[in-house]
Amino acid sequence: MKLTGSQIFVEVLVEQGVDTLFGYPGGAVLNLYDELYKNSDRIRHVLTAHEQGASHAADGYARATGRTGVVLATSGPGATNLVTGIATAYMDSVPMVAFTGNVATTLLGKDSFQEAYIEGITMPITKHNYTVRRVEDLADTMRAAFRIAQSGRKGPVLVDIPKDITAASCEFTPKAPELIRTVTRYNEEDVKKAAQMINASERPIVYFGGGVRSAAGCQPLRDLLEKTGMPATYTLMAAGVLSYGEPHNLGLLGMHGCYAANKAIDEADLVIAVGTRFSDRVALNPDSFAKRAKIIQIDIDPSELGKNVDVDLSLTGDASYILQAILPYVEKTEHKLWMEQIRGWQKNDYKPVDSDTELKPHQIIDEICSQAGPEAVYVTDVGQHQMWAAQYLHHTKSRGFLTSGGLGTMGFGYGAAIGAQMALGRDARVVMLTGDGSFHMNLNEACTAVSYDLPIITVIFNNQVLGMVRQWQTTFYEKRYSDTDPHRKTDFVKLAEGFGAKGYRAATPAEFKAAFADAMKQKGPSWIDCRIGKDEKVLPMIPGGGTVNDIIME
Repeated sequence: MKLTGSQIFVEVLVEQGVDTLFGYPGGAVLNLYDELYKNSDRIRHVLTAHEQGASHAADGYARATGRTGVVLATSGPGATNLVTGIATAYMDSVPMVAFTGNVATTLLGKDSFQEAYIEGITMPITKHNYTVRRVEDLADTMRAAFRIAQSGRKGPVLVDIPKDITAASCEFTPKAPELIRTVTRYNEEDVKKAAQMINASERPIVYFGGGVRSAAGCQPLRDLLEKTGMPATYTLMAAGVLSYGEPHNLGLLGMHGCYAANKAIDEADLVIAVGTRFSDRVALNPDSFAKRAKIIQIDIDPSELGKNVDVDLSLTGDASYILQAILPYVEKTEHKLWMEQIRGWQKNDYKPVDSDTELKPHQIIDEICSQAGPEAVYVTDVGQHQMWAAQYLHHTKSRGFLTSGGLGTMGFGYGAAIGAQMALGRDARVVMLTGDGSFHMNLNEACTAVSYDLPIITVIFNNQVLGMVRQWQTTFYEKRYSDTDPHRKTDFVKLAEGFGAKGYRAATPAEFKAAFADAMKQKGPSWIDCRIGKDEKVLPMIPGGGTVNDIIME
């Protein structure tokens, strides 16, 4: 059958199982939007306040479900406004397909109105990208984009579609979506060697990251820990893979990780690194990281193997399949002495002090967990609140903690929360944790949450400063607070009401408890402005380039 490019666009989206699209219209994509209008019963389009918000929403949709998030923007500034969101997804290996419009093919390269070479701009931050120059290529290009986004190490793909391509016609043949199979080929001898190293170790530990969450399943990791009695620690991107309170779970590792977890890595004789890249937030001093240990690294991306830290054995492939292959060869053990030693270190972990009169970050989070329950999905922005959330949330779901790890994108949270709520439905409980600095960046998406009547509860850790930078200035710059006190007068309660949301203010634990309980009853979005001290710190903290011996606990 003969279809226009716009019709092909819609048909392939439906073919790929896309039910939700986040975007913002403009001249170069009018043909596409006209077709989306005609097919609104097949694909739901979510109009955001800004293209960056749309890209974060597509990202949040993907993180919450494991499916590919989809975003659409017009040419020029519409396309360039997606860049931060695409880069965020790229750094955290999130499957996304970004569609952009462009000027007609005859106008490309002529500095036409709202022209931007988005293919070139996004080349370093996408797995692959395309400019469609023939309508006959559109369908297969789109199919390839979805396949690449979900294959291997997941990530974003961009497809740029000039306006004349959306109007042109060609023959279209429907195709069933391609089944993406994770094929893991591994060396059986390397698998056996890994098992032998595990069996021979006295102080083993698993250090895992977001690659476990993205893998075919998380259960093989849990099975390995159960069989071997090994402890495990995780990166920011893997929070929730092991539930809060699990005996093997030592908590967060790295710059703001637990003392016991960092100490265990330092004293281990074997580290099994699964789906993680030894980033500078974890291996702060690569030369000293796990210096007493042999290291096994398992990763789906061969380019990550031994990239940041030298390893003794590397295995390429999906973490789930590799761990499944290792399991039969490892011995059932308990490592009692090693765990006793770790329990001793845990007694020295940082423990924050409660207050009855002042709002403390850990108490806010404890109250949220108590009221929202284990099925809630938590989304964060970036800053001190992000680290407090990682440290204190009672993580129970592998896809229950959505945050920008690799890029550290302030302003990520509200868009991502909208995407998660759209993906999971109105009955799901989505809580967004943010700081006043992060929230100011993209709080315009409140109008989106209100327009779609999304019951997102936003908790603002409002210390009226740029807290994380101020913390560094306090510790390392002799309290020279250069541009970290913005002196803003924003009234978040009035602002929420101005958008059409419900606003609350809390300065004590009792006030927060009451405010959150009322927010839980709202059918639309709500904000809680939590006044915390400007000198509240994220502790513990290991300075960049340091080791566990340099840990700051007060």
